[in-house]
Amino acid sequence: MKNTPLALKRPQRGAIYALPAFLVAATFLANLITAQDAVPSAPAEKPKLPEAKLSFQIPASALTGPHSGQQLVATNEASARHADVTAKAKFTADPANIIAIDSHGYVTPLADGTATVRATLPNHTGAPATMQVTVKNFETESTLNFSHEVVPVFTKYGCNGGGCHGKSGGQNNFRLSLLGYEPWNDHEWLVRESRGRRISPAAPENSLLLLKATGEIPHEGGIRLERDSTDYNTIVRWIKQGLPYAADDAPTVERIAVFPTDRVATPEAEQQLAVTAYFTDGSTRDITRTAIYEANQEDMAEVDENGHVILGKKTGSTSVMIRFQEHVAVFRATIPLGAEIKNLPQQKNFIDEKIFTKLSLLGLPPSKGVDDTAFLRRVSVDIAGRLPTATEAESFLADMSPDKRARKINELLESPDYAAYFGQKWAGILRNKRTKDTYQRGTYAFHDWLRQSLAKNKPYDQLVAEVITASGEIGRNPAVAWYRSVKDQKEQMQDIAQVFLGIRMQCAQCHHHPYEKWSQDDYYGFAAFLTQVGRKKGEQPDEEIIYHKRGTAQMQNPNTKTNLKPTALGEEPLNIAVHEDPRHEMADWLTSPENPFFARMLVNRYWKHFFSIGLVEPEDDMRVTNPATHPALLDALAGHFAASGFDLKELIRTICNSETYQRSAEPNAHNVKDTQNFSRYYPKRLQAEVLLDAINLVSNSKDTFRNQPDGIRATWLPDDKFNNDSFFLTVFGRPEMDSACECERVADANLAQSLHLINSDTIQNKLSHGEGRAAKLAKATDRPDKDRLTELYLYALSRKPSEKEVQTATAHLERKRGRAKEKEDDEATPEKAEQEAFEDILWAIVNTKEFLFNH
Repeated sequence: MKNTPLALKRPQRGAIYALPAFLVAATFLANLITAQDAVPSAPAEKPKLPEAKLSFQIPASALTGPHSGQQLVATNEASARHADVTAKAKFTADPANIIAIDSHGYVTPLADGTATVRATLPNHTGAPATMQVTVKNFETESTLNFSHEVVPVFTKYGCNGGGCHGKSGGQNNFRLSLLGYEPWNDHEWLVRESRGRRISPAAPENSLLLLKATGEIPHEGGIRLERDSTDYNTIVRWIKQGLPYAADDAPTVERIAVFPTDRVATPEAEQQLAVTAYFTDGSTRDITRTAIYEANQEDMAEVDENGHVILGKKTGSTSVMIRFQEHVAVFRATIPLGAEIKNLPQQKNFIDEKIFTKLSLLGLPPSKGVDDTAFLRRVSVDIAGRLPTATEAESFLADMSPDKRARKINELLESPDYAAYFGQKWAGILRNKRTKDTYQRGTYAFHDWLRQSLAKNKPYDQLVAEVITASGEIGRNPAVAWYRSVKDQKEQMQDIAQVFLGIRMQCAQCHHHPYEKWSQDDYYGFAAFLTQVGRKKGEQPDEEIIYHKRGTAQMQNPNTKTNLKPTALGEEPLNIAVHEDPRHEMADWLTSPENPFFARMLVNRYWKHFFSIGLVEPEDDMRVTNPATHPALLDALAGHFAASGFDLKELIRTICNSETYQRSAEPNAHNVKDTQNFSRYYPKRLQAEVLLDAINLVSNSKDTFRNQPDGIRATWLPDDKFNNDSFFLTVFGRPEMDSACECERVADANLAQSLHLINSDTIQNKLSHGEGRAAKLAKATDRPDKDRLTELYLYALSRKPSEKEVQTATAHLERKRGRAKEKEDDEATPEKAEQEAFEDILWAIVNTKEFLFNH
């Protein structure tokens, strides 16, 4: 075949246009694909919707009258933790003209009749939840009760708060009782004060009270009410009805209850609350929209004015306080982490049972067990207020017996250091303050009495009773010193309630306690026990003899002018003969094993001492609205303490022998943010006295305090006056003993403390003095460096140094020696260089967190 050049030539009409074979195949394939695409495909299968199983948690109820209401609470029982879905559910009513339901699940009446409420969950399958709601007496408008229906409006919007019209004297010539606790006075002030100019019965909407609240005329407090809102209309109706107060036989609120009371929920879950008021005539009323809500831990939960709670991400327990008039209730929520827990430590006692049960519920793995070195240092500081000596550390670490920790706990409890350390703790709580030099005999005697009582393990109920009922002269009965420190009868009662019961009564002196059930009558009735305490001149200057004055024990409520008999909190008034000392009745009730507050307060105080955080915080504010993180554990500890005969040493023994106490302070991957569940030990800075003694021990130095034995440890000091002798004690927060609250002691670390440790003459002199540990170690040149460094570490940290620490310290020693040898410093001698090197090492150790904190 002849080869000819390619030529582009337009094909003739009707001719076949020849294409290469691969192009023909490609064209055929493309056409085939296009044809297949043109064929209609089968419809894609829709994703399967999850199934919901909804239920109403509030039983069917009847709405009475046109202004009643009911909060619904809907739960999806098909979810893992029965999640609340009230805010997500769709509500309908059949027939639709009987009731109305808003987006929050709140039901209001429209007409008499019965309607079926249905709740469905969008984008879910499953049968709807149903319930019947009946409306009756819709055409009958009941007379408003001023204290139950009008005053709560003022409280809800802050009108009667302490920063507004509820403060003493009111605001801008208009006053209300604080938080509405005196509704009879509120009615009087609104209706009659200033010639009634705040109310316009003829035209309620034009009342000054409403015009200011809605911002229609200038109001310093801003807009508080929306015109035509439910609460606005409540006040309008009250004015139209003729400003009624209440019928003589009107029922009063007996208690309130919240639903649910507690819930285990996932992080960021929601929960709608429903609150009910129970009246003395047996009736109930939904008060969800008029109650006041407050989250106790705002980083763990938020709540709005309608009782809708949104939980946070933080693992643990949180609560929301609900308040209506003088009544309170609490909702508790537990937020799990959900991590897998493979192996829990072996339980040693009931403490571990309660703590590990909670950790399992939370899915929060605990830290590993603490090693012997950290345990020895921890328990010595917590029980005896001191570091173990190097000899004690070496002996404990060498002991291989399985019960050595329990034996060490017992040894520390029997040591005089335990009694001195806790004696000083109680001296601060009981305000053993020397305000005059002439008080020295008494403060020393009271401290010594406390120390000896603790050393003998005097039962706690007996110790408390002896303080409260103390009579006589301070030299013969040192417990009367408390009555010298706390002279006012009301202040005495407040301290007794706070210290021994965990009840802060101060608010109830002027008004009903805003977060508790205690009233002014409770306050003055409890204080009446102390009204017959008499005083006369004692044997020494500025000293007194305390005695019982014959007479009728009573105290007047200054608000109602009623004379109140001695009354224990929550109990009935007592008739006490004039010749009997009422304080004995008070002590008997206070220290009774049946007292619901006494044992709980003490075990919570001691729990905080050993764990840094109380089961209730603050530790002496144990109200219903401030619930414990571990209520079952608090009850078990209190029961155990009471059953032991209020044995303080047994309580400490039980706590310290638990696996919970013996957890490491080092967090694992899951519990680094845990601050309330005791999955690890929470480190705490050494108290001022303990830290000063620790520095003295490790540096082999001492402090001198006026009128005290030479070299006395700071944990043995009897009263507050020694803060003047030591700036160190002041800057590190030793309390002045001005109050009964342990919060007076500064536990936080701050810049002033850091500067004092780094650069103060006090610390430098302790490290460098000629008979100090650095000087003695420097002179012991016949001992190997590692041996001397080990001694230093055992004194400071109760452990031997690691190889890396030995290398670093040895390198510093060699560097100092080399400079002295080369005479880089004319004043440097080998001896001086050696001591400076050990001073440097000691200074570095004293400034580590490992030294400054108990861990």
